[in-house]
Amino acid sequence: MSVLEPKDGYFPITCVHRADLEDQGFDTSAVDDGTMLELADKMADAYLDQAFWIDLEIIADHIGIPKTK
Repeated sequence: MSVLEPKDGYFPITCVHRADLEDQGFDTSAVDDGTMLELADKMADAYLDQAFWIDLEIIADHIGIPKTK
């Protein structure tokens, strides 16, 4: 797995931890790293497909990043 870094122009948004699942009532005692990677991958896909571009525009505008003309 590659690591995306600011020096390459990438900035992390979030991550997922077994504790996040536990906070939602899931039993993680038998959840292995492969399952966590699958969960993270599917969550990333869902966010990119559904909310990322909308949130990006709203938040960038809110913090004052100007658009090109």
